[in-house]
Amino acid sequence: MAANEYQFTTHWRVQSTCEEISEILGNAPDLVRWWPSVYLDVQELEPGDPETGMGKVISLYTKGWLPYTLRWQFRVTENRRPYGFSLEAWGDFVGRGVWTFAQDGEWVNITYGWRIAAEKPLLRYLSFLMKPIFSANHHWAMKKGVESLKLELQRRHAQTDEERTAVPAPPGPTFAR
Repeated sequence: MAANEYQFTTHWRVQSTCEEISEILGNAPDLVRWWPSVYLDVQELEPGDPETGMGKVISLYTKGWLPYTLRWQFRVTENRRPYGFSLEAWGDFVGRGVWTFAQDGEWVNITYGWRIAAEKPLLRYLSFLMKPIFSANHHWAMKKGVESLKLELQRRHAQTDEERTAVPAPPGPTFAR
């Protein structure tokens, strides 16, 4: 594996249904609202197939806890709704991501496999030295993701406006854009 190549596998477990998780994670533009610590801007560039979402192209402006941002795009290459989807990424990241959702009673086991090459010059040229720190940045982002997803599920499952209002806001970004 080249110094600028990364392979991550993330596991989350949340109380929900595969259908609900598929709806939440499949709506990329909404990431800005419920996962704002990482997703600063998300735009749908191409809608893809109206039935399956295949071919949908998304543009993203993202960050972690380190003081740099990333601009990248992805295309949905496979949709296994409600059990997950796959994407192909390009831009500051080049590679493939695979989301998998498995129902386990009242819980959903969520797995994200992310195999990428970092092409942003800062990451590409410093990965040989900074790979553990860049990897920690990814793990931080995913930790904020599951924290934010659990809050989003609490909001969705609230029975009253009062309950919904009592749910804390998701964690915000570590620095201004």
